This record gives sequence, structure tokens and C-alpha cells, in this order.
Amino acid sequence: MFFTSTNASENTFHDFSIESISGETINFSDYKNNVVLLVNTASKCGFTPQYSGLQKIYERYKSDGLIVLGVPTNDFNQELSKDEDVKQFCEIRFGVEFPMSSIQNIRGNEAHPVYKWIQSNVSVIGQPRWNFHKYLIGKDGNIINWFSSMTSPTSEGLIKQIETALYDAD
Repeated sequence: MFFTSTNASENTFHDFSIESISGETINFSDYKNNVVLLVNTASKCGFTPQYSGLQKIYERYKSDGLIVLGVPTNDFNQELSKDEDVKQFCEIRFGVEFPMSSIQNIRGNEAHPVYKWIQSNVSVIGQPRWNFHKYLIGKDGNIINWFSSMTSPTSEGLIKQIETALYDAD
């Protein structure tokens, strides 16, 4: 496993919220008993085609409790400047239907609180180093594992971990 907990935080993913790309609040407490794949995204990145794979696994597993949550970021200078442009790009180009947040910082002191929580709960090598870094969050709100940008959303290893999180007894 690539995940290493430092136990620096007693919070879980469910203790946070984020603004949606449309301006509403997404309360992560609404995702209790769901498995979440949290992905920082960008519209002008070599990994941007991963939106297709993210949509594919969302369609395949959403009825079983998988939430794919895209978090657009310009931390790597590859995102459009407005939420509405990101939303339109994702919907038209990739048919994205999974939840998306507004554009967020994901690294450093300006990081969104959920990413600060992640920073305190994964090793340095688990920190987002580029766009399309993925975190698999269990039904209990704890991080199961992380996956680099190089890991396709439809890769066998990621799919196996999603299925284990969805279907294995708690």
C-alpha cells in the first residue's frame, strides 16, 4: 500500500465541505457510507483525458455507492480561470456528470481544509505532485490509498481497491 497515516488528525473526510462548481455547498457528511474518489483536476493538462475514465467508473459504480469528486485547481498553472468555463469544458468535452468543486488550492498554506487534512494524514510521497492525483476515501471517511497522476482511473489496481471498499464487509 502507498498510504501511510501519521495519525496527526482525528477528523475524517466527512468533517469537511467544499463549494461546488455551481456555487452550492457540498457537505462531505452527506457521503457517509459512500466510497469517494477525490481527484484534483485541470483542463489544460496532459492527463485531462482522464476525465473520460473518471466518468466511466462513476457511471459503473455510482449505484453501488461510489462518488467521484473532481477538484479543479490551478496550483500547477493548467486550469481555466473561471468555474463556469471549467464546468462547460468538462460537460461538453467529456460528458462529466460527477460532482465537481469550484477551483481550489490543494497545496501549501492556501490549500483547502480537506487537502490540509490529507497533508496531515499521508506521507510526503502521497502529496499531490501534479494534476489528477487521486485519493480513495472509505465509507468511514478515512483515506484508504492514494494514486499518482500516472494511474489511470480505469486501471486494474484502482478498480480492485474501489470494489474492495464498496463490497467488502466493514
